[in-house]
Amino acid sequence: MAKILAIETSCDETAAAIVSDRQVLSNLVASQIATHQKYGGVVPELASRQHVTSIGQLIAAALEVAGLDWSAIDGVAATCAPGLVGALLVGLTAAKTLALVHNKPFIGIHHLEGHLYASYLSNPELTPPYLCLLVSGGHTSLIQVRGCGDYAVLGQTRDDAAGEAFDKVARLLGLGYPGGPIIDKLALGGNPDAFSLPEGNISLPGGGFHPYDSSFSGLKTAVLRLVERLRAEDIELPVADIAASFQAAVARSLTRRTLRCALDHNLSTISVGGGVAANSALRQHLQAGASQQGLRVIFPPLNYCTDNAAMIACAAAEHFRLGHTSSLSVAAQSKMPITQVMALYA
Repeated sequence: MAKILAIETSCDETAAAIVSDRQVLSNLVASQIATHQKYGGVVPELASRQHVTSIGQLIAAALEVAGLDWSAIDGVAATCAPGLVGALLVGLTAAKTLALVHNKPFIGIHHLEGHLYASYLSNPELTPPYLCLLVSGGHTSLIQVRGCGDYAVLGQTRDDAAGEAFDKVARLLGLGYPGGPIIDKLALGGNPDAFSLPEGNISLPGGGFHPYDSSFSGLKTAVLRLVERLRAEDIELPVADIAASFQAAVARSLTRRTLRCALDHNLSTISVGGGVAANSALRQHLQAGASQQGLRVIFPPLNYCTDNAAMIACAAAEHFRLGHTSSLSVAAQSKMPITQVMALYA
């Protein structure tokens, strides 16, 4: 089984890991949350600088934790798209340099494909076809997984991603950054039925709604109007109830669309990836709904929901097994559809 060392620096997490097939040998992440919290979001230049500071030590530690030296490594991988270009360049340059110095193949990985492979780390028996609900700070997509590198996007957000909506609502409520974990924690003490909030249906020409696409800008605006009304009436904000009602609306919306998509396309297994996959309400709603429909749902462990290098290494190991390697000329890209991942190996 090939052993792949992977680097992930697409946004504000510096990560390095070594995976053998679908077995994690080491997985290290240096968080930058404290750096960006005071700005209420990720500052790209600061993220890039911190990646430069952390990356060398993390790579050395990944080898040490795995108990390996470079002679045991079969390939080097890095996230090359999509993400913050400056941040991507740090990991990409490090991986290419290491591949060149140690005479190892290089494998460029699409960040969203990494999130797809997070479920394989805890469920190595998972095989296509299946449906993946990918929900993060920058993406909300329903992806039909047909095979390694073979993906069809069946639904996506028309505006804010789910994680982005969590961050914006948290900022509106004065809760800080990142918003997802804070809202999830507060919601445990709130009433999810306290306020009726929209689930963001997408209207179609001639009537009806798009069955799989999502919209969260209307939900975010509804929370804003609710907060403005309560403040105008001099009512103390019931923050826990607002958090619970907002979170429940997101969970219901994602669950309804995901289940319908899976049933319409005869996909009996659903995997969930991305930071919002850690949300407790989404896990509860989707598990319950899937059970009623006789569908299987796979959620990665919490440490594989957020950005990490183990999921990148797992995806790279599968591509490497199939003979897919990348040129050292592969560039960092801020945007790249997941349907174009095979272009990384042309």
